[in-house]
Amino acid sequence: MKWVAISLYLIICGGFISPASAALDYEEYPSIRLRSLDKITARTLTFDAQIGNTIKFGDIYIKIQSCRKPPPVEKNEASAFLQIWQIDKSKTESRWIFSGWMFSSSPALSGMDHPVYDVWVIDCLGKDPEALPVTETKQDDALPDEGTVPEESVVKPDIAPEDQKPDKRDAYPASEEPVYQTPKSAPPVQSQDLENIDGIY
Repeated sequence: MKWVAISLYLIICGGFISPASAALDYEEYPSIRLRSLDKITARTLTFDAQIGNTIKFGDIYIKIQSCRKPPPVEKNEASAFLQIWQIDKSKTESRWIFSGWMFSSSPALSGMDHPVYDVWVIDCLGKDPEALPVTETKQDDALPDEGTVPEESVVKPDIAPEDQKPDKRDAYPASEEPVYQTPKSAPPVQSQDLENIDGIY
């Protein structure tokens, strides 16, 4: 009986200790592979860039701050910290549209919410002796002003992403707020009206 109690104790303690001891240490990688989509034209581009670089795609800029993966045993995950902003050409002002971690295995977990552009992480590159197989996909060529851009030529928003106020362009002004009215009920149908309806009964 004593051995049964000891065995149960070790199993229970092992259940609590093993998750902490099994925590994976993510390793930092020097470069990243991203894919971008223009939802209007259905144009896709895959970018390979170094950490710290800024990529331009359409009207958005993507600053790559970090790319991490667990040890090679768990190679199916890649996480990257990205900061993405857009420059409004008509107003010559820049605005944050995403700042946070993206995950290759779960793009929807922390995705960028934008009506025109989409960005997701494919993989972290630069350390693995056995790289993941590359899936060949047909994609459009980059435009002349797209790809990695020099840091000094990038206009970033003046405020930090977390201090940015919600975009008021999507909200109605107080005077133009739509008013929803409950439809009036239809007048009751009289029996004489039914006699005037043509049809087959």
